[in-house]
Amino acid sequence: MSEPKAPTPTPAGDTYKGWVFKWTNYIKGYQRRWFVLSNGLLSYYRTQAEMGHTCRGTINLATATITVDDACNFMITNGGAQTYHLKASCEVERQKWITALELAKAKAARMQAESDDSGDDFSPSAAPGQGAGSQNAEFQSAMRMLGSKVEDLSTCNDLISKHGSALQRSLSELDNLTLTGEAGEKIRQVTERATLFRITSNAMINACRDFLSMAQTHSKRWQKALQAEREQRVRLEETLEQLAKQHNHLERAFRGAAQANASADSKSISGPGKGEVSDDDDNEFFDAMEEAPEFITVPADPQFHKRSSSNVSSFNSEICQDDQSLNEEPLAMNQESPSQELVPLKKRRTRIPDKPNYSLNLWSIMKNCIGKELSKIPMPVNFNEPISMLQRLSEDLEYHELLDKAAKSHNSLEQMCYVAAFCVSAYSTTVYRTGKPFNPLLGETYELDRQRESGYRSLCEQVSHHPPAAAHHAISDRGWTLRQEITVASKFRGKYLSIMPLGTIHAIFEKSNNHYTWKKVTTTVHNIIVGKLWIDQSGEIDVVNHTTGDRCHLKFAPYSYFSRDVARKVTGVVMDKTGKAHYVLSGTWDEKMEFSRVMQSSRGGENGTEGRQKTVYQTLKAKELWRRNPLPDGAETMYYFTALALTLNEPEDGVAPTDSRLRPDQRLMEDGRWDEANAEKQRLEEKQRTARREREREALNQRSSSTSEEAVDEDSVTDPSLKSVPHENYKARWFEHTEDKITGEAVHVYKGGYWEAKDQGKWDDCPDIF
Repeated sequence: MSEPKAPTPTPAGDTYKGWVFKWTNYIKGYQRRWFVLSNGLLSYYRTQAEMGHTCRGTINLATATITVDDACNFMITNGGAQTYHLKASCEVERQKWITALELAKAKAARMQAESDDSGDDFSPSAAPGQGAGSQNAEFQSAMRMLGSKVEDLSTCNDLISKHGSALQRSLSELDNLTLTGEAGEKIRQVTERATLFRITSNAMINACRDFLSMAQTHSKRWQKALQAEREQRVRLEETLEQLAKQHNHLERAFRGAAQANASADSKSISGPGKGEVSDDDDNEFFDAMEEAPEFITVPADPQFHKRSSSNVSSFNSEICQDDQSLNEEPLAMNQESPSQELVPLKKRRTRIPDKPNYSLNLWSIMKNCIGKELSKIPMPVNFNEPISMLQRLSEDLEYHELLDKAAKSHNSLEQMCYVAAFCVSAYSTTVYRTGKPFNPLLGETYELDRQRESGYRSLCEQVSHHPPAAAHHAISDRGWTLRQEITVASKFRGKYLSIMPLGTIHAIFEKSNNHYTWKKVTTTVHNIIVGKLWIDQSGEIDVVNHTTGDRCHLKFAPYSYFSRDVARKVTGVVMDKTGKAHYVLSGTWDEKMEFSRVMQSSRGGENGTEGRQKTVYQTLKAKELWRRNPLPDGAETMYYFTALALTLNEPEDGVAPTDSRLRPDQRLMEDGRWDEANAEKQRLEEKQRTARREREREALNQRSSSTSEEAVDEDSVTDPSLKSVPHENYKARWFEHTEDKITGEAVHVYKGGYWEAKDQGKWDDCPDIF
């Protein structure tokens, strides 16, 4: 009660906020809460700092009932579903809130009635070409706002009449009063009534001021709009004049060409020759090709680019046209054909065999695995899904269009938002995927060639087995390159399984030369022994632009039974090199991400749980940045694969003999022959162990020959004294080991040659691993 009160705006304003005591329960009684009245909604928070992220409750005043209990108490209810018992610090403060609430309720009810009457006659997302319609809608919206202000004045007038009548009655009672002990009480009532009348009068004055200010503002905007219309009319007249001149010139050229053709036809009686038929075919071909630019150049209007580059509205204005139906058989341009021939794209499969329902005694396998690293546990295929870890790594490109949009961004901060959304989107495919991917064999590769459909090519190779490490390189014709080397460290803890990806992911954009890096968060698989398996992602990611110094800090909140936040929540802030926040990202890693532009940031008035003041960001309305694609029909019987995952193991011609599509145990599992797959898996693993022992023996022989002439016994590699011998002299086929210039880490970088070898069909240097 003794704390200073926060300043509050007048009741006639669009927003009213302040501290009010709210009844919580019989143990805590009334607790002080921060209430905010805005747009017909009354919301409350525990502290002012919570306004940026956590709302404790909201009630719609359009259907609410406001009741005054006594001098300081009042109640708000919406019919039983929500009821707020509130108490102000004094009667004057209570009357301020009552006046503001009545104004907001009247305005909310009026806007709801207008919405029901007018319907959807105004769309804020009108197309760029609908200029006249959007201006007309803007005019109607402004008129509705001005009318709303007039209604506010009318409501204030009614309240003034009400309080004026009460004041008049009090004054009449004072006149008829004799000088007794009641005189002081009546005088106090008159004083309070006069105070309330003054508050309402001030509210009306402020409403009038708002009305005048809005009228002046829109008057200036209408003047500018009128001037813009006049200038546009002048430009249209000049354009029409130029078109008329061009039309006249084309008519003269056409007449001259027609006369020339008529003279040529008169020389030949037998009709057009072979060469002339070819010319006609060429003309028809190029006419057909000229229709495509007319379709794709619609969003390339200068006004569209001007608007999309001036603010963040370009995030939602771009529409990805790469995801076409697999059954439509779209056409693509064959870039290698000199004749520009159109060829149909390959139809990708949309189903795989359903997952068999085989029973397995899980505890008999898991009880001997506690504390061991997952990659060293012999697991049957019953725990797997029919794709390898290399294919799961390639699945990060499910939402490659985010990188396509980032490559077209002219603003590095907007580009950072797209890259951050791409980081989050990589986890959307894991929400139901509780199966373990196959551990790739050393030297195993996987290519994902989507150059015709989506403009990118991807190659993965298993470059190390212990610890397991995979190198990945993807390059797109649309101006970006993605590379990473991921080493997976995993531990089984009895109740849950922790998977910690180690390594840095790099995204480089050719046009802007921006170089981004980030790491992955920890994946946890719960209920390994008892209960239904479920997956959670937790940790923090720092996306860094090493060219500009921009940074985005993403936080993946771990699941908590006691948390009131939405599950799988992700939050982030995009900052420039000075630490100034420009965008706030929010959403979930399994559904969508939104972004809001930061207009102002400040420290909250209340300390956080750790004794530090929290930053409060004032942002614009959130807009959608990314949304997860729906799963295909019947996905629950197909390992919950996405549309892309269903095509990853589809057989293709011309791939390397080490490609994951050719792995026999994985193919048998996909076909539902799990017993045969388990036997084949053991054969491949034993073959890999034999190859590794052979490499150890060769490395040991090389070391021994360089120090002494003694021969090494075949079984000497099992001697514990020789365990320090560097046995891994294996070198990757398509990646070379080097030091990263950005992070300083020892990584494998693509050295080239794979796609050239595929074009030539030369796979002589590939090892025999299957």
